[in-house]
Amino acid sequence: MSYEFEVREEIVLPATTEEVWEAIATGPGVDSWFMGANDFEPGVGGAGRQTVAGFTTHATVTGWDPGERLAFTTDEAADGSFMAFEYLLEGRAGGSTVLRFVHSGLLTGDWEDQYDALSVGDGLYLRKLHAYLTHFPGRVADYALFEIGRPTPDAAKVWAAFLDAFSLGQPPEKGRVSIPGLNPDDAQVVFAESGFLCVVTATSLITLVHGYRDAVVAEHHAFPGEVARPRAESAWRAWLGENF
Repeated sequence: MSYEFEVREEIVLPATTEEVWEAIATGPGVDSWFMGANDFEPGVGGAGRQTVAGFTTHATVTGWDPGERLAFTTDEAADGSFMAFEYLLEGRAGGSTVLRFVHSGLLTGDWEDQYDALSVGDGLYLRKLHAYLTHFPGRVADYALFEIGRPTPDAAKVWAAFLDAFSLGQPPEKGRVSIPGLNPDDAQVVFAESGFLCVVTATSLITLVHGYRDAVVAEHHAFPGEVARPRAESAWRAWLGENF
């Protein structure tokens, strides 16, 4: 069974249209807030690639108007599924930007669960983009990690581990990174809802996710001053292995 879907989101970002364009239409920019490793060839017809957990999705740019509109569509899978993304930018007085986002396509298989995950996750990832532009303007991440733990259906257990990772109480607001191997920096909660816990430190944007098919994921965008990538990888893999 298949399902044609569409998710629409809108957010005001604390950056100019040029700055937002750099964050959504260049590999280093996207890597600084979204998942995996990303790359775009500029212009309509250009190739787009995203690699997450060793799997690469290919796409084609269908709209390229710098500072105004970016659109791309993934290659159709064997089962006919695909996804299309559109970003529309509108500059506002004072240097902010309204971003209107449309995510559409065709889902197959357990499409209801996929749609539930997308309808929640899309808006929260845009809030990650907001956090990136707020706390790390003009900078790109040195590296981005996407580490996966064992699927864990016990939501209460997962959330308790998430809070413990940053020494957070209830309601989660301010804490400290408590994962051995990472910088023990102060951590400010960006959002904590729907299985997502996003925090920002002096050197990192970190999001822990309990999502589709009970997956547990750690996303770490590291900026200058954070520990080296091999050390961070080891730290996250150890933490995921011990807790899930």
